[in-house]
Amino acid sequence: GMDGYELTRAIRAPQSKVLKKDTPIIALTANALQSDREICLQAGMNDYMAKPVSSANLKQTLARYLPNWQN
Repeated sequence: GMDGYELTRAIRAPQSKVLKKDTPIIALTANALQSDREICLQAGMNDYMAKPVSSANLKQTLARYLPNWQN
């Protein structure tokens, strides 16, 4: 029963058993306020996308964090 913020904090925690703690985490949320974005980043997420998401924005974001990703 974790939300995305709690899960991100758990993954990023030094004591986490996750092997690749630097795996990109991108929030996808209906909350579109600047304060929502800041909360996501403070939780340890790499980026934030508000719904509705355009395909161009999704491709651009994925390319930023997955350099070998082919769109």
